[in-house]
Amino acid sequence: MQQYRNLTQDEIDQLEKNGCSCPDWDQVTVKEGFDPRFVRNAQFSGKISLGNFDTQFELAGGLKKHAGINNAVIHNCSIGDNVVIENVQNYIANYTIGSYCFIQNVDVILVDGPTTFGNGVQVNVLNETGGREVHINDKLSAHFAYIYSLYRHRSQLIERMKSIIDFYCDKHASDRGTIGPHCKIVNVGYIKNVRIGSHTKITGAMKLKNGSINSNVHDPVYIGRNVIAEDFIVSSGSRIDGGSFITRCFVGQACLINHGYSASDSLFFSNCQGENGEACALFAGPYTVTHHKSTLLIAGMFSFMNAGSGSNQSNHMYKLGPIHQGIIERGAKTTSNSYVLWPAKVGAFSLILGRHSQHADTSNLPFSYLIEKDNGTYIAPGVNLRSVGTIRDAKKWPERDRRKDPNRLDCINFNLLSPYTIQKVFAGLEILNNLQATAGEASELYTFQSCIITNSALRKGLSLYEIIIHKFLGNSIIKRLEGTRFKSNQEIRQQLDPGDRPGLGEWVDMSGLIAPKSEIDDLLNKIEAGEITKLKDINHIFQKLHQDYYQNEWTWAWDKIQSFYKLKADEITAADVIGIVEKWKESVVNLDEMIYCDAKKEFSLSFKTGFGADGNIQDRAMDFEYVRGAFDKNPFVMATLKHIEDKKALGDELVARLLPLT
Repeated sequence: MQQYRNLTQDEIDQLEKNGCSCPDWDQVTVKEGFDPRFVRNAQFSGKISLGNFDTQFELAGGLKKHAGINNAVIHNCSIGDNVVIENVQNYIANYTIGSYCFIQNVDVILVDGPTTFGNGVQVNVLNETGGREVHINDKLSAHFAYIYSLYRHRSQLIERMKSIIDFYCDKHASDRGTIGPHCKIVNVGYIKNVRIGSHTKITGAMKLKNGSINSNVHDPVYIGRNVIAEDFIVSSGSRIDGGSFITRCFVGQACLINHGYSASDSLFFSNCQGENGEACALFAGPYTVTHHKSTLLIAGMFSFMNAGSGSNQSNHMYKLGPIHQGIIERGAKTTSNSYVLWPAKVGAFSLILGRHSQHADTSNLPFSYLIEKDNGTYIAPGVNLRSVGTIRDAKKWPERDRRKDPNRLDCINFNLLSPYTIQKVFAGLEILNNLQATAGEASELYTFQSCIITNSALRKGLSLYEIIIHKFLGNSIIKRLEGTRFKSNQEIRQQLDPGDRPGLGEWVDMSGLIAPKSEIDDLLNKIEAGEITKLKDINHIFQKLHQDYYQNEWTWAWDKIQSFYKLKADEITAADVIGIVEKWKESVVNLDEMIYCDAKKEFSLSFKTGFGADGNIQDRAMDFEYVRGAFDKNPFVMATLKHIEDKKALGDELVARLLPLT
């Protein structure tokens, strides 16, 4: 590393001739090769170190600007090589500024006293009045926050987790800030106690106070025009722009906050988008998306969620204040002008239509429609399984993962079907069968948690839930047996044996990470016992569970295959497997045909209304086709048809391998 030296008298004379001043030039050190010609009208104080200025920046439009310092007041700073600092209205104080930074037209950038740069800020998520607060930090994952906010019944666990966060915060506290190399900060107002990672671009922000911007070369962060951020952490790859205002917020990796979005006491994890509307006490798990001005997300936990225009929730009933909360499980959607009165819990991949105030828990009725009718809530169990939108969503999420940082904070499982959702389906089957047994098969209406299920909806739900169970269990056994030629039933049994892998029992979705509850309980017990004391060790276990998902999934699936099909592990034969595969083929084809029919509705005559303006029916059809394409050439439709053929072929291939053993 190149050593710094004191200024020579000739260099001091040149600097003073250039309009520079310093109470004590002995406090200013420079690298060998320092050229004082490129430092003008600068006031230095405190301990200062300066790098070399021997390169040029090429700006948009072709303008070139030589590295150097012009018109600036700088106190107690270390400045790297080839930096531009000019037109500082007030001063820059107590910062280490990396090489190749471009800082122009700023008001003030300072660190005032010891600070943790947003680490340890208390975010009152889910409950505005506190009680589920999360203390944010640079390494915060959705899964850590999930446990920290929801497992309050384990007080010793929360105390241990708080001490782990405190240790991290104390370790990173400092009275000196950093601006990493290759940063660009232009036309910015007030920056105080903010740590700025490398390759950050800040343009036109109004105020940034007490935070960390964890940008890096792999995935830079952008902070744009008129942004105000206080008590915050922004993770790599994220973009905050368009006059957005965030206070006491954690913004995870590859998020987009734009168009005047306003958020307080909220957590946004990987690939979230917030535009135009507002959030308060929001736990936004991965892929929570809201685009509309009239949409408020408040005191709720969401993930893989799309909020329709005018979506709203209430977290109090004008009695004891805003103390209520809600959980909408992964993959849910709200239609325009939907409303939910908390407390409530909505099952995975459900659709919320209209206004609902029944405080229902439909978590064991996944893939449902919740429909407002006569001021009540009607539930149509399972019908979202046959929706083209559900399948489209499941396909688009992995394709829209914008994270480029190799160090990913959140472990995201994109699977539509998993032990987590299928265990809910099994529970849903039991609920519907019990309702039918209690009220009778001829009953027109059934009541569940103050909600109503019609007879036809219940019967459709039973059928759809059974289809999806056959599909998941069949998928699992086909995957397990792929690529192997078996000589005996005993070899099949050996291949099916999961060994001592974990996975039995209940599974949980911890805001993106799907894992066996037994393994999560083991982690929490170790934290409580003081065996795990570092954030990185906790995150490592999350990553290991994510990596082991498919092995652990098979343990669960194999247990369910035995109970659902009434088989025994030591007696299963090729004929039994073939029976499962044939049932799987039938279920896959039936479901895909339902999805195909649902897609076809999008091309019906009524959906062509508004096309072919001023023309006849033929003009309307032609205009629709030019804009939307023909049904039989639609990429999703073609993919659905190919999926049917591929799945048939996959099942036939396994059957062909097993037939000689029957």
